[in-house]
Amino acid sequence: MNAPPDRPEPEPPASDDASGARPDPAPGDAGPAQAAKGEGSSPKAQAPSPKVQAPPKGRNLLGALATVSGMTLISRILGFVRDSVIARAFGAGIATDAFFVAFRLPNLLRRLTAEGAFSQAFVPILAEYRTRRGDAETHQLVNRAATLLTLALFVITAAGILASPYIIYVTAPGFSADQGKFDLTVAMLRVTFPYILFVSLVSLAGGVLNTWSRFSIPAFTPTLLNVAMIVGATVALPYFHPPVMALAWAVFAGGILQLAFQVPALARIGMLPRPDLMLSDPGVRRILKLMGPAALGVSISQVSLIINTIFASFLDTGSVSWLYYADRLMEFPTGLLGVGLGTILLPSLARYHSQSDTEEYSKLLDWGLRLTLMLSLPSALALAILAVPLIGTLFHYGNFSDLDVWMTRQALMAYAVGLAGLILVKVLAPGFYARQNIRTPVRIAIMTLLLTQGLNAVFVGWLKHAGLALAIGLGACLNALLLYRKLRQAGIYHPQPGWLRFTLKIVAALAVMGLALYFAMGPASWWLTASALHRVAGLCGVVLLGLVVYFAMLWALGFRPADFHRRAA
Repeated sequence: MNAPPDRPEPEPPASDDASGARPDPAPGDAGPAQAAKGEGSSPKAQAPSPKVQAPPKGRNLLGALATVSGMTLISRILGFVRDSVIARAFGAGIATDAFFVAFRLPNLLRRLTAEGAFSQAFVPILAEYRTRRGDAETHQLVNRAATLLTLALFVITAAGILASPYIIYVTAPGFSADQGKFDLTVAMLRVTFPYILFVSLVSLAGGVLNTWSRFSIPAFTPTLLNVAMIVGATVALPYFHPPVMALAWAVFAGGILQLAFQVPALARIGMLPRPDLMLSDPGVRRILKLMGPAALGVSISQVSLIINTIFASFLDTGSVSWLYYADRLMEFPTGLLGVGLGTILLPSLARYHSQSDTEEYSKLLDWGLRLTLMLSLPSALALAILAVPLIGTLFHYGNFSDLDVWMTRQALMAYAVGLAGLILVKVLAPGFYARQNIRTPVRIAIMTLLLTQGLNAVFVGWLKHAGLALAIGLGACLNALLLYRKLRQAGIYHPQPGWLRFTLKIVAALAVMGLALYFAMGPASWWLTASALHRVAGLCGVVLLGLVVYFAMLWALGFRPADFHRRAA
């Protein structure tokens, strides 16, 4: 029986035969067989062994998304607790300035290498090896990639520790006017710099575990850094001089904890890395080749943030802070949905590509897009409508004035315009990464960066700081639209039947939810004058009402959780 046209088509039973005719790769894509070739490879190494068995079907992806999103939520909440504890312990002054600068560089390198470029380059090739070559060759690839990564990062870490004074001169030149502040920052940078080594190996371990559909452990791992920093800012302060050094050592300890936490899980699946250095390994060379454009693509978002900060620095005092607080609220849905969906989709997409299963590849993208719109659109609408209740409940204390609430509200509403686009990019981009085509998303990201800065110039004159947020939102929507267009043009993605009915039902549910939230939240003035306890209770009640109304409407319109059940490849 065919699935109703407004629901995702249920997956067919798993077949023991994963073979099939391989289609011609799309322009810019590496086909499975073609990608397997590399310098120094032999014909024997290129051909998959006939004894290799296709990996068994993985866990339910909807359950995996719930797991990853739940763990991400815990990490984000602990991040708020961490910021609060640090603020209470140190306030804002020389100590915190020195720490944030010392932690910024290894944190930036982590985003450029560990969580971004390396994952995008490593996971697709790892999934291909597991599918086409079996666990023995896959373990060999893990060994060689881990060995090379460890050696390279050890050299980078040693160089960073030795060059710490020069790094601070470049990244925080104003600190040189205060010798005590400069020396403290250098001392903390030397402690925090090894974090890049630990967290990069954590990323490698997480990529392996995600490929084996062990999503919960990598998703929970980031919470350990927050726990370490909370302990450092509370329990460990008396044991360090100056006390702020406890934070630097907490970062160091957090990196070790994150890596140690994943080691037993790697051992259980038989993928614990062993030293094996071979620079000529074709798989390692392909990973390195893909990392170049991947690093460029990840760095573009960081460049955009820096440029926006420069724009905001010329606006009214408080503009940078208003954008920061609005962005913190945006991080919840983007982290819970965008990061979660990207994490669970990439391994399965890569495996379907290595099996030349274009039909399931397209169906999985379709599943991800429907789920994204079903969850991101109500999140965006709720952020826009409940901007004052959210900001008033979370931030309207002490020196955070009524004006700050209204200015942050403007930024949050502008950001909300592009929330669905931001999350769609996390789903559409893996459609290219899984095919080992990183150049296309990078080219589109560069185009988006240029357009975003053009929009900044247009909007900032009359919308001020909200114009910067609106430019980012519209740029994200354009990024998603261009990625979608490229996937369609290349024949990678073919929408499943029922999209019109699906969309109309989502719009109807959104309309009812929006009306319920608008009338339930009451006057904005209440959220600025009520006690903290009343605001928290009121916000929880309104959010719960919105959730119940939205999903009740979806249920009444025929949506069922089983319609979105899908197993990993």
